[in-house]
Amino acid sequence: MNDDLILLGHGSGGVLSHKLLSDLIIPALSGTPLSGQDDAAVIECNGRQLAFTTDSYVVDPIFFPGGDIGCLAVNGTVNDLSMVGATPLFISCGLIIEEGFSRRDLSLIVASMRRAADEAGVRIVTGDTKVVPRGKADRIFINTAGIGVFDGRVSLSGANARPGDKVIVSGTIGDHGIAVMAAREGLSLATEIQSDCAALNGLVREMLSAAGDAVRVLRDPTRGGVATTIKEIALQSGVTITLDEAQLPVDPAVCGVCAILGLDPLYVANEGKLLAVVSPDAASGLLEIMRQQPLGKDSAIIGEVSAAGGGRVQMKTAVGGIRSVEMLAGEQLPRIC
Repeated sequence: MNDDLILLGHGSGGVLSHKLLSDLIIPALSGTPLSGQDDAAVIECNGRQLAFTTDSYVVDPIFFPGGDIGCLAVNGTVNDLSMVGATPLFISCGLIIEEGFSRRDLSLIVASMRRAADEAGVRIVTGDTKVVPRGKADRIFINTAGIGVFDGRVSLSGANARPGDKVIVSGTIGDHGIAVMAAREGLSLATEIQSDCAALNGLVREMLSAAGDAVRVLRDPTRGGVATTIKEIALQSGVTITLDEAQLPVDPAVCGVCAILGLDPLYVANEGKLLAVVSPDAASGLLEIMRQQPLGKDSAIIGEVSAAGGGRVQMKTAVGGIRSVEMLAGEQLPRIC
């Protein structure tokens, strides 16, 4: 393999992505090595904390069951700000449109962005539009950036997990990635699988209001799925995390498609779920509060921080064994966000 070439796997959010960031991009842009990145940067401005994030969306197809590239871009940016405990306020919108793209489809996409922004309580305040020659893009790509503020000082980071903490997921996993793949491949399913695309800031607000500092880490498991995100947290915090396979919530339809195609739902992307690492004394109470929210009704405790050191993730299997869980290697499902 030619090490000079960028592969699809470098965009997967897994091992190759982390290597590209740590070896090339982060040192070149910031002058410091990658030591674990959260979903948004927390910065100081005139004595006040702000959260700032950016993301780009290249999903194929651009319309899928449960959403489209427009609402995906807004919700994804809202969620990244929410994962550091910020209240999302403002979003930018950059459109890269291929010559020949349908004006009707563009109208549907920007209307979807506006609707998602209104539902999340954020404003799209600036943007840019570029048109590239036919064949030089794939219909439409969207870049967004977002700014959020903090009501008080918070400390949510992937580096905060401690032995004894519990790991909670807010609902069924793998829904988005399988919904997109099924639409792309034209799979005929007995039950249509819907993307979980949603803004999580309301759920996060309820969680932090109820549990406060007992919430150590929040992350949304997008590219690379739950497995990769949990591995990132283990590495950032320098702990070992043990997951319980029997407690993982997976929709039966998603489970069936994954079984047929040889996919592991742990590595399939989500766009409306979060992972929380929570102090053990607050976990049960927080779980009940999450289950009272529409976006948290299927929440479950799926594991715990079992030891200090190692940066390892392991799975207690349904048959009682233990297996290692690593980051996604390669690209399991390209172009899902």
